[in-house]
Amino acid sequence: MAVRARGVRRLVVALRGPLGAGKTAFVQGLAAGLGAPPESITSPTFVIAAETETPAGRLVHVDWYRLEGEGELEAAGLRDWLAGGVLAVEWADRFPGALPAERLDIALVPTDDPGARGIEVEAAGAEARALLAAWRPSAPAPGPGAGRAHAAEESGTWR
Repeated sequence: MAVRARGVRRLVVALRGPLGAGKTAFVQGLAAGLGAPPESITSPTFVIAAETETPAGRLVHVDWYRLEGEGELEAAGLRDWLAGGVLAVEWADRFPGALPAERLDIALVPTDDPGARGIEVEAAGAEARALLAAWRPSAPAPGPGAGRAHAAEESGTWR
């Protein structure tokens, strides 16, 4: 995975998509890319945050679905989550103002194929754009209905 290869000290992955879109499955794949067993990742909906040590460093997987306001983020540990490693945030669109400017925004979108998902990735910040550029060549070619490769280097967007 590009994160491990680039030695990224901190990465925030802001995930959005409807219920059942595959946000937790995406984080399982992210964990595998960091060298952790994907089955060690489960939805943190009821615990809010789950931390996993990987060979590449810390992965914090959080779910903002049940939180009522940004004030709860501080109490839950937002500053600690942002201290380093990879922070994967499900339902990040609930509190976009709490996210750092440097991040990957990933939208998982339904497709005509119920077994597939489309993905739209936007990189915000120089490090995130460099990471997305490194990730792009290693990403599998999209299948039918799963989106299309869209190279927009200057905007840091990939679909």
